[in-house]
Amino acid sequence: MIKLIIRIPSGIPGLDELVSEGSGSFAENTVTLVYGPPKVGKSVFSYQFAYEGLLNNEPCLYISTDYGLKDIERNIANFGWNLSEYIENESFYFIDAISTIAGVEVESKPNYFLSSVHNPTDIMVKLGMAIRQITSNSPRYRSVLDSLTTLMAFNDEVLIVRVLTVYIMRIKESGGTAIVTYTEGSASSRVENMLKAIVDNIIHLDGEKLTIEAMIGSGKVKAHYDITSRGIIVD
Repeated sequence: MIKLIIRIPSGIPGLDELVSEGSGSFAENTVTLVYGPPKVGKSVFSYQFAYEGLLNNEPCLYISTDYGLKDIERNIANFGWNLSEYIENESFYFIDAISTIAGVEVESKPNYFLSSVHNPTDIMVKLGMAIRQITSNSPRYRSVLDSLTTLMAFNDEVLIVRVLTVYIMRIKESGGTAIVTYTEGSASSRVENMLKAIVDNIIHLDGEKLTIEAMIGSGKVKAHYDITSRGIIVD
């Protein structure tokens, strides 16, 4: 019996049409690596993926290693999207792994979890806590881990591969669909190959071209993209 692939929309204009004639990009319950050089739109891609889920009543669990919650709200608002209502109605869950490093004071919220890039084990503990909250109300959700690069800057690279393996296992066991980001060249080629081997889908961004290197149920595809005031748009 053939099992149909259920795809979820990416939130990236043009990408769903490129992958599956508009029926969605990512097979549900998979993990996608979005990688490329610095400043090519990896975080913007993540914002669009997360926000599309929120618009469709799918909670989002966002792990940030580069920005605190206020910075993420501001970054997303730059594209005209309002995150605050989803924070207030507790459909946006946030694991903040950087504010403790920066010494920033944060406001306590039920859907906000403070951790540290120095402590990947604690990030996984907070991941489990957040997943339990999310799945008590929703059988499906989205997650973003942005980015692996910062975790590798503060920890052993191979340890972070192991952490990613745990992250993928927990996300998939609990019904989530996720994106993880990584800056190309910031780890050894051996580690980069390990990252690519443990995810389901791989998308490369270079600032002009979006290349689908691997995607469940889809072939390899390349297309031009722009980063606009409305986010990434694929031609």
